[in-house]
Amino acid sequence: MEPVKVGLLGLGTVGGGTLNVLVRNAAEIARRAGRDIVVSHAAARDYDPAALEGLDRVQVSDDAFSVVEQPEVDIVVELIGGYSPARELVLKAIENGKHVVTANKALIALHGNEIFAAAQEKGVTVAFEAAVAGGIPIIKALREGLAANHIEWIAGIINGTGNFILTEMRDKGRDFADVLAEAQALGYAEADPTFDVEGIDAAHKLTILASLA
Repeated sequence: MEPVKVGLLGLGTVGGGTLNVLVRNAAEIARRAGRDIVVSHAAARDYDPAALEGLDRVQVSDDAFSVVEQPEVDIVVELIGGYSPARELVLKAIENGKHVVTANKALIALHGNEIFAAAQEKGVTVAFEAAVAGGIPIIKALREGLAANHIEWIAGIINGTGNFILTEMRDKGRDFADVLAEAQALGYAEADPTFDVEGIDAAHKLTILASLA
């Protein structure tokens, strides 16, 4: 049986980690899926080859649209983030009949209706479990396990960066700027932490959860 071929958009922290997991756990993933799943193409402009496993078997381009146009790619994994060009890339992948996986909460919160309608028309799947609390997980639980329930409210910690900052400030009396700098050094917060510290990230996640609930 032919392997499922993945086109990976982004080779940063999340994209690179995804590639490494797919390579490192290839045998177990194939056993569970019933087919090999391989990353055949990737798009990235800035990445560290030394940190990536199996990169010699991946065709890497700096043009993300060339990946979604590849006929042999079955699934496009969008890990670029942001609104654009992520929206255009995802819609083009769907137009080309490819399934899509994304961790992009901003994209789903703002353009989810358009993307899901396009996917339904083309008969492909858009999976976005990692967009909100992927470590729990919650998306599958809401869509399937709790489908018959009437959900009136949702409560939880859905922004790890904000949780870290507020906990340090409350428990240790530290200044906001000091804790933010540590969060960035630890990789919890981005170089531009606007979405985290202004509540935009949490708003995106709540939008997705509310739409499912």
